[in-house]
Amino acid sequence: MAKKVKRFIVPIFISNQGCPHRCIFCDQKRITGEEKIGPESVERIIKTAISSKRFSKQQGIEVAFYGGTFASLPLSYIKELLEPVKKYIEDGIVKEIRISTRPDSINEKVLGILKQYHVKTVELGAQSFDDNVLRLSKRGHSAEDIVNSFYMLKEHGFKVGIQLMPGLPGDTKEVFRKSIEKTLELIPDMVRLYPTVVIKGTELEELYNKKLYRPLSLQEAIDMCVEAVLALEMKGIPVIRIGLMNSESLVKNIVAGPWHPAFGFLVRSRVFIEKCVIPQLKKSKIKDKVVIFINPKVIPLLRGHKNEGIRMIEEETGVKIKQVLADDSILEENKIKLEAV
Repeated sequence: MAKKVKRFIVPIFISNQGCPHRCIFCDQKRITGEEKIGPESVERIIKTAISSKRFSKQQGIEVAFYGGTFASLPLSYIKELLEPVKKYIEDGIVKEIRISTRPDSINEKVLGILKQYHVKTVELGAQSFDDNVLRLSKRGHSAEDIVNSFYMLKEHGFKVGIQLMPGLPGDTKEVFRKSIEKTLELIPDMVRLYPTVVIKGTELEELYNKKLYRPLSLQEAIDMCVEAVLALEMKGIPVIRIGLMNSESLVKNIVAGPWHPAFGFLVRSRVFIEKCVIPQLKKSKIKDKVVIFINPKVIPLLRGHKNEGIRMIEEETGVKIKQVLADDSILEENKIKLEAV
């Protein structure tokens, strides 16, 4: 089976540009460390990507505008940002463009421009499908706005992503579970999960300092994201990002919350163990000691952070793992072979 080539994504951060107001959790400038972006910057970033060792014309690149509310920018400015990308699309260098935006920024006029400039993917910063959570976070839109925007984008032929933030004010494990259930109903093309962290200079920091907001613990955030990933990917919805991107500007401004530089790995390890390892071990009826043979690429997922994965498997199954051995003959990364000792 031919290996799927991962697209070279070139991120362009537009910070808070286009945002109609500030949500209580947000300070995009502190998160991304980026200043205002203009067409010259877009051109420069693409040229830098093309000169990178990662670039191949056959694979091409995907230009992704992150941060802010792209579809709420002035229409003339949207065109200014997309215009430098146009020639690279015509030359076959840029294969796709994606943007992220608020659900209430979508309208027919904006969608017409996005299609004109070959935007293929729109990620909606939904954050939650609970109206109370949205109100407490000062999002300025409702859950119904998310659903309406989603279907409008789909009708126009866009790929649509959903971004969710477990742990916002008013959110609970049960409330977040309902947001996942709504996401499952919509069947987006992709999902991102960003557990809420408290950033300096935000209204959420004020609430935290006044003890009016309690962020999720690291373990709570992992548990919620593991449950979400299992449910979403079981339905064929890929989760393409778990946790905020690690950057110096972010780390030095985190006040509290479930931050870990390898948060996505912690979740993925648990997902792999719960989905692939524990069921096969239980099915094997092995009760004592076992050697696990596995595709070498996924050994880190099985072992987990500081071998926490091994301990979790042993506690869950009662079986002692004697060895974990790489086996290149096991081509499927979700399969293991077991040998009783």
